[in-house]
Amino acid sequence: MTLPPDPFESDPMRRADSGSSTAVIEREEQRELVEPGDAERFSHYVRKEKIMESALSGEPVIALCGKVWTPGRDPKKFPVCPACKEIYEGLRPGKDDGGKK
Repeated sequence: MTLPPDPFESDPMRRADSGSSTAVIEREEQRELVEPGDAERFSHYVRKEKIMESALSGEPVIALCGKVWTPGRDPKKFPVCPACKEIYEGLRPGKDDGGKK
């Protein structure tokens, strides 16, 4: 029985006295793009229509907490701003008084 030919035999980089060979396997590295400062960023509460206006005009929006910025990142990647959440929950009728007003 004969062995198949060595695919590295004609490789000019291979040393004649070497008894071993090395191959490189390439793979794509998948990383989520994270920008500096993302660790302290939050998702903020803003009216949906203001987000749409901002997307079309490029104008900044104002969140419930007072932060002014131009949206551009996926809000699902960040935790909700505690100040926005507190204000939003305070605006909802009947949240703390059992639904009576």
